[in-house]
Amino acid sequence: MTWLITGGAGYIGAHVARAMTGAGERVIALDDLSAGVPSRLPADVPLVRGSSLDGALLERVLAEHAVTGVVHLAARKQVAESVAQPTRYYRENVGGLTTLLDAVAEAGIERFLFSSSAAVYGDPDVDLITEDTPCAPVNPYGETKLAGEWLVRAAGQAHGIATACLRFFNVAGAAAPELADTGVFNVVPMVFDRLTRDEAPRIFGDDYPTPDGTCVRDYIHVADLADAHLAAARRLSAPGASGDLTVNIGRGEGVSVRELITLIGEATGDTRPPLVEARRPGDAPRAVASAARAAEELGWTARRTVREMVDSAWRGWQLHHGG
Repeated sequence: MTWLITGGAGYIGAHVARAMTGAGERVIALDDLSAGVPSRLPADVPLVRGSSLDGALLERVLAEHAVTGVVHLAARKQVAESVAQPTRYYRENVGGLTTLLDAVAEAGIERFLFSSSAAVYGDPDVDLITEDTPCAPVNPYGETKLAGEWLVRAAGQAHGIATACLRFFNVAGAAAPELADTGVFNVVPMVFDRLTRDEAPRIFGDDYPTPDGTCVRDYIHVADLADAHLAAARRLSAPGASGDLTVNIGRGEGVSVRELITLIGEATGDTRPPLVEARRPGDAPRAVASAARAAEELGWTARRTVREMVDSAWRGWQLHHGG
């Protein structure tokens, strides 16, 4: 097997590349480097600079490297940006996937793994979100991920491609400091950023119907997420693999924003109390995955704790930001 990982030099992509090469898989990375960092990739992974919107490039890469499976991670992923620039998100996320699937079908590739998101669910009022929970995304980013799932399944059925869609929840941590997330878009680096600037963390609303009044989320270590991609790739590579699979990737346990900030304070030594501000529109009180199907279908369960996520993320932040 030879796997093409789109977005392979990104925060998640580099972890997936490391997990797959560590397990003996041959990997090629494609990345436009808008957010990717080439040095994140293992030394033996070739990097092709380019976009999944470039059909000619995709055809050439698939042929030259004799690719037999694709892991598609490349996408724009910021919710607020998607609200402000919906056409860009549809063009890059759905358009790029369309171009890639055309090239995959033309090349006769029979395995396709799509990295989706819990954003496809929107804000369901349930204790645990299962794969059968109705999908009702509330922003263009989530819409593009749901449309992507539809497209992947349809193309799989039309062209005999075995497909899997992984709906992952809130990603944090790093397998090594140099692989850490360098952006300030997710909650853990956002808190680090405020502490580094000598500002208190912020909590948006403490009057939700949860044990401590703050929102509850399911956090997944990026190294566990990478292992889930490896497990799904192995599932698609099994003899006689066919059809499509959709699974949640989470720990199945909720952590409140206040609990998370407490853990961050312990990791950083900065335990100043957070500022409580007004609720943000669209924040659901609780969003926690049911991880049962992933265990059943992939033989995978998350192994790393939230404390490990925070501690590893802080080491990465210190390396990249001098915190």
